[in-house]
Amino acid sequence: MMLNFLLQVNPVTDTIANTAAAATDMDVSVTDNISYLDFLLKGGVMIYPIILLLFFCVYVIIERYLSIKKATKQDLNLVNDVKMQLKTGKLDNAIMLCSRENTASGNILRSGISIIGRPISEIESVMERTANVEIAQMEKGLSHLGLISGIAPILGFIGTIMGVIKIFHTISNTGNLNIQTISGGLYEKMISSGAGLVVGVVAYSAYHLFNMMIDAYSLQIQKQTLAIINVIQEPHGN
Repeated sequence: MMLNFLLQVNPVTDTIANTAAAATDMDVSVTDNISYLDFLLKGGVMIYPIILLLFFCVYVIIERYLSIKKATKQDLNLVNDVKMQLKTGKLDNAIMLCSRENTASGNILRSGISIIGRPISEIESVMERTANVEIAQMEKGLSHLGLISGIAPILGFIGTIMGVIKIFHTISNTGNLNIQTISGGLYEKMISSGAGLVVGVVAYSAYHLFNMMIDAYSLQIQKQTLAIINVIQEPHGN
């Protein structure tokens, strides 16, 4: 009797196990077949402006990085060479050294050296204004990164909220409340939030890294300007 019961139970158990295994295999197959792009596009309509912001963010980062690296390129011997030419009274050579490479530091030093003979306060003022212009050129476009870092997460949250509203609207119309309906729709809509946060973090990080680079360069420029001003003042002190 017990043997017959066990024989009847075993086929049922095997059937359940086979069904579960088949469902697992199907889930793995679906997960393996879906591409990252298809998965991302499940985030809803707000995912499209977030993707556009990502491409624009990458473009700004590359463009600003190349521009800042070119402008802040340093010739370690430039200041010493210019000081040597100034001490020997060869202003034309000093200006030529500053113009040799189209860099921010060369432009700043040239602006002061080209008006030697005028009051020191005027020379300092000209060099300071030139430095402000060069730094403003470096900061050009960084505001776009700041804007993206604020907008992208908000767009992601809006996409998620829209998805949640749609889910509950469907539930209210159909009266079908089950965990599969809620979780299936909610995970798709939270994709937009995750994507928005990722884009925001990338833009925010790049914005502050570029500002750190510019601040460090600004301090270096101030030291170079002070060194040149001291050399210009030496003949007046003798």
